Amino acid sequence: METPKPHYLKLKQYILRHITNGDWPPLSRVPSENDLVVKFGVSRMTVNRALRELSDSGVLTRVQGVGTFVAGPKAESAMFEVRSIREEIVARGQVHSVQVLIGEAVAGRPAVTSQFGLETGAELFHTRLLHKANGKPLQLEDRFVNPASAPDYLGIDFQTEIPHQYLMRVAPLERTEHVIEAETANKRLAAQLEIAEGDPVLVLTRRTWSRGQVVTWARLTYPASRYRFVGTFQVGATITPGGHA
Repeated sequence: METPKPHYLKLKQYILRHITNGDWPPLSRVPSENDLVVKFGVSRMTVNRALRELSDSGVLTRVQGVGTFVAGPKAESAMFEVRSIREEIVARGQVHSVQVLIGEAVAGRPAVTSQFGLETGAELFHTRLLHKANGKPLQLEDRFVNPASAPDYLGIDFQTEIPHQYLMRVAPLERTEHVIEAETANKRLAAQLEIAEGDPVLVLTRRTWSRGQVVTWARLTYPASRYRFVGTFQVGATITPGGHA
């Protein structure tokens, strides 16, 4: 039997839904604590916890004596381009840093090798990197790489050359596909991204090809409170990706 969600978590999801749907745009005022207490029939302490956690994660901004507002514009990436997270961060005048969590050669599981068209158990390189902007986590990069396309992948210094830069150098991009989904953070992911458990995240799953074969399959996870994807295209135009990510 599923455990009922706490009232403060339901309230957080209500607020996040209105922000995500565009009902409450950046810098707009959200309902007051009193209004939320009346609407949901919960205690002021419950409302305060929900607002405080959303403020701590960067979704809301609370101004003493004035009210609570949706936070300002987020970091963003062009939806139809494949760009370096390092370049994005530096272009905004911030400092990029990376923390290497995993770097290993693995025998691929069926769900992973199928993405490459390889047999179960085939060797793949696997890395997990946490990219930060001014010391704050912005992207968790979980990536599998085909050794046939990038044989020296595990030997590079990710502090100097991040995967995007290396892969662009050794396996020029031919084709890419990606899927963007919204999820909520479990306890482990929340700790890595420095957000609250249950907070929304954006997950970009991407495959890229070079020289007729799949080079990399990556799952890129962003705190929804700090990041968004935007896209503009012209009808009849050809969209050309910019590289591996």
